[in-house]
Amino acid sequence: MTSQPCITENEAELCFPQLNTSCMKPKHPLSETVSIYIVLSSISLFTAVLNLLVIISISHFKQLHSPTNLLILSLAISDFFVSFLLMFQIMLIDGCWYLGDTMCLLYCVLSYIISFSSVGTMVLISVDRYVAICDPLHYSTKVTSERVQICVSVCWFISLFYLIVQIKDNLNQPGRYNSCIGECVIVLNLTERLTDLISTFIIPITVIIVLYMRVFVVAVSQARAMRSHIAAVTLKSSVSAKKSELKAARTLGVVIVVFLLCICPYFCTTLIGELTLLNTSSAGFVICLVYFNSCLNPIIYALFYPWFRKSIKLVITLQILKPGSINADQSYERRTV
Repeated sequence: MTSQPCITENEAELCFPQLNTSCMKPKHPLSETVSIYIVLSSISLFTAVLNLLVIISISHFKQLHSPTNLLILSLAISDFFVSFLLMFQIMLIDGCWYLGDTMCLLYCVLSYIISFSSVGTMVLISVDRYVAICDPLHYSTKVTSERVQICVSVCWFISLFYLIVQIKDNLNQPGRYNSCIGECVIVLNLTERLTDLISTFIIPITVIIVLYMRVFVVAVSQARAMRSHIAAVTLKSSVSAKKSELKAARTLGVVIVVFLLCICPYFCTTLIGELTLLNTSSAGFVICLVYFNSCLNPIIYALFYPWFRKSIKLVITLQILKPGSINADQSYERRTV
């Protein structure tokens, strides 16, 4: 188990002064504590608001009920719950866990489920883009809203089942690995850490990279065919493999790249040792980096998707409360995303 850094009593105070077995609380300058509190609070607020706008937009407007958007909706839901995890992280600024072992376990459970479901959704998004670009003529029959809903539901169910199996020892006795009162720790043995790394990182990321490499090759070849004007009628229909589809692949590719950059440090720490949620600044940094990714996704949508910017205006101005707004045209083009 990762041990507490060596701190003298002159440099720290106890999390629970009345208990001799309490963890020690490192002293930080007040200005640093306030700055961290402001940053985390801002990220939490923006994460909740921005993802809520995505959820409302896709759920409300019928024109946005496409298979790809249902995947974006699933990702937005998991990102929305991240804002609640950030609230827990805010309470950890002074290095102590005051909410007890049960809430610590709940925090860990939510963190695992959200992380696993996000990775699973990224894989589904890659599969969706692969079919849309590489087999556009059969996309509408292979990828339907009903199938996507089933896949998303299975993804969330598997994340829950995987959690129960992976941290069963921690679930049986919350707080069993805490070295002192005021600590929140989950411990995975080497086999569990390797299983976690392979099943939630190496395999999904390999699938994502392979699929997007294929998408990239096909997209480049289609772009060359369009520029050279040698497209036959059948080729035109697939090349028209639609600009909107290619744009969607590019945009969602950006989402995936940002996701990988934010989540890689987290999985690297699983190879080093147990993940202690409180006692090291590096652990706190990699966790917050994963959470920050949830705030970036809606920003990417806003930069690349006109439908998202238009729907935001309608939501903020309360136009969605008007009768018939669910079928509002809003100048949306018929598109997959």
